[in-house]
Amino acid sequence: QVQLVESGGGLVQAGGSLRLSCAASGNIFSVDAMGWYRQAPGKQRELVATITNRGDTNYASSVKGRFTISKDTAKNTVYLQMNSLKPEDTAVYYCNADLRISVVSVVRPTSRYWGQGTQVTVSS
Repeated sequence: QVQLVESGGGLVQAGGSLRLSCAASGNIFSVDAMGWYRQAPGKQRELVATITNRGDTNYASSVKGRFTISKDTAKNTVYLQMNSLKPEDTAVYYCNADLRISVVSVVRPTSRYWGQGTQVTVSS
């Protein structure tokens, strides 16, 4: 009923930039917040950045000042602009969305949905 489709990952040299996109589609009634998490090999998934429907943002300390999260509300899309990338930023990046869906005109409580992940590799 809901799909999150990520794009924009890839291979980049240290100091370079990438822009990730994540579009949510389906029977979406409203979006409370969207965000990005990442998981490096052998490590737990960690928060990178989130943005609420009001535009309030939150960043992991490790990316503050280098990454910028933004959204296009009309398109239910969230972006992550990543600058000054470091090898330690290498991970699979996952998009998530806290949203409500409408099924047969019934709005369900907020649930969290995840994308399939996109690989970001930063070479030294």
